Parts: sequence; C-alpha cells; structure tokens
Amino acid sequence: MSQLRIVGGQALLPETGLEFVDLLLEDGRIAAIGAASARRTLDARGLLVLPGIVDIHGDAFERQVQPRPGVDFAPDIALRDTEAQLLANGITTAFHGITLSWEPGLRSLEAWRALVDAMQAERFVCDMRVHLRWEAFNLAALDTALADIAAGRVHLLAFNDHTPAILRRVADPVTAAKYSDRAAMNVAEFRALAERIGAQADDVPLALDQIGAAARAAGLAMASHDDESIAMRDEHRARGATICEFPVAEEVAIAAREAGDWVVMGSPNVVRGRSHLGWASAARMAEAGICTVLCSDYFYPAMLRAALTLAGRGVLDLPRAWNLISANPAGAAGLADRGRIAPGLRGDLVLVDPQDTRVVATLVDGRVAYLGREGAARLV
Repeated sequence: MSQLRIVGGQALLPETGLEFVDLLLEDGRIAAIGAASARRTLDARGLLVLPGIVDIHGDAFERQVQPRPGVDFAPDIALRDTEAQLLANGITTAFHGITLSWEPGLRSLEAWRALVDAMQAERFVCDMRVHLRWEAFNLAALDTALADIAAGRVHLLAFNDHTPAILRRVADPVTAAKYSDRAAMNVAEFRALAERIGAQADDVPLALDQIGAAARAAGLAMASHDDESIAMRDEHRARGATICEFPVAEEVAIAAREAGDWVVMGSPNVVRGRSHLGWASAARMAEAGICTVLCSDYFYPAMLRAALTLAGRGVLDLPRAWNLISANPAGAAGLADRGRIAPGLRGDLVLVDPQDTRVVATLVDGRVAYLGREGAARLV
C-alpha cells in the first residue's frame, strides 16, 4: 500500500474553498481529508494545495517534435521532454492535440502514426491522452482515423477545417512559405497540393458524419474548432460535439453557452492580455461566464498563471478561476475522477507557492511526480 500525507497547506475544496487541512493519499486516491497518519509526509506549509491541472487542448509538444522547420526528432524523445514540461507546470492530465492533416510533414498521417504509437508504447507518469484534431478535408486518412477511434487510441475528437483558410492564404508568399516549410515542400508544390485537396469539398460532409458517428459509438467527447458562425456550431453539435473550441466570434460563444456547450479558450490569451490573432479577450469572456474552460493551447506555463491572474483581477475568486483549468476541463472531457479534491478521486495535485506562483510539487495518481527547488526538503 502506498501512502502519503500532505500537511499544513491550504487545500482548495469543492464546497468550502481554501482550508488549512491535511490530505491522505492512498494507492493513488485521495483517501481522507483531515487528520491521518502515513509513512511519508509532504510539508505544504505556506503553499496552496490545488487540484491537478487538466489540459484538453495543447500542441506545444510539436516544438519538441520539430523545433525548426525541417528538423525532426523521434516522438519518444519529444514526448519525454514534453512530459517534464507538463509536470513542472502542474499539468497532471494532458490531451495532446495531434493534427491528422493532408499536409505532409509535422501533421501528416505518418507523423500521426508515429506519435500515437509512441504514446501507446511507453507508460508516462503524466496522464497523456490523444486529442485527434481531424482535418475535414483529409479524406485519404479517414479509414485510419476510424480504426484508431475504434481501437481506443483516441480520447477526444475535434473537428478542424483549416483548408479554406489555407487556400485563401497561400497566395501570399510569406504565409505560403510557413505552410510549405512545415510540410517540407517548396511553395509551388504546396499550393498545388492544397488546390487538389480543396477540390474534394463535396465529399467532406459525409466524412465528418462518419467520424462523428465513430466517436459517438466510442463514447468520446467531441469538440469543434474555430467555429465562425452559429450555424457552424449547430452543425457540429448535431454530430455530438458539445465543446466549442476557440470560437471566432463572441456571438458564437454566447450561443454555445446558451445551448449548454463548453466554451474553450487559450490561457496565453489571459496571460498576455489579448489573443495573438486579435480575437476576443479570454479573461473578459471567462469573467462573464462565457468561457468555461482554459487550455494551454501552445504554451504550457500559461495555464496556472492564467487562473491566478483571473483570481487577482477580482471578478472571479480562486475556486472559480481554478475550475477553468481543473474541474471544468475534466467535466468537458468526461473524466469524473479528477479535477477536484474529494475522497475517492485521483490523487492528482499541484502545490503552489502563492508568493511567486511557482510550482513546488506535482503529484499524479497519488505519487510525487515533480519536486521544485525546495521540494526535496519538504518530503520526509
């Protein structure tokens, strides 16, 4: 039996908020809240004891796979380094947004297979899961996607459709070069490929229906990405997508919330004070109750900082701000066993120094997975 007692910290509890209370972790679960004994103790005095962060959309791992255009590293190396970053930032559950696109290179079918195989082959400490970002025009890979969903190799499905935007942008030499570099092609070849793919538009709706049906049969949570209109959101909801990721227009986000959908926006937007694309303020939308989930998007450290930033702004208190990166994403993904500190739930926790917002320790499944500079002295 594995046991660990966390003592002296302020724990964020679902009903009462922050309380000075000890926690007992036993065999990977939160066994008790209050006085208890255990063979090992983690001193949390002066620290916040918070539910582990759940990231349902993150693609920063791509920078470990391809740190520069045309420079690729093996998925096992990339994923191990990514895991270290996740744990150091208090992220205990991470859905890696792996794009399965018609583009060659980083987001190709071959890259998809290599990444998913690598995730299946190794037992990671962080609970790392596959978020299939399905590019709508990638008809050639449909059978692979359906097979992987049926085999349980996918844990969340998102409907993506970047092809129309790519077709609009490839006329610009600078933008076209970014796409072609990622795909390891010259610009002329990439433009020709994009035009051939775009010609398949009539076959896309049926493929979306097929992959949506497969995800429903597998019991997967589903999202739609970059919804540009209420009609687009309604269309994806009809396929089973109850998560609205990065809605382009605020009225789409409001309509999604009114329909009971989860609305996801990026933590970097909160931390930087603006969207890098010039879209709506995630902080303001979270404070208005429109945005209900924050994700890492492209920068893992932003999640913890975003929640604390929102709590510091004064509209949301810490429990509601932290829910945006813990309980709410867990609920959106259908994970009822995490995101809160309660008996019987997973022992996924992050200990944070409130003075400098630094992660002191991260626990996954009841075990210490990361210790910061001062963490070793606290574990006895």
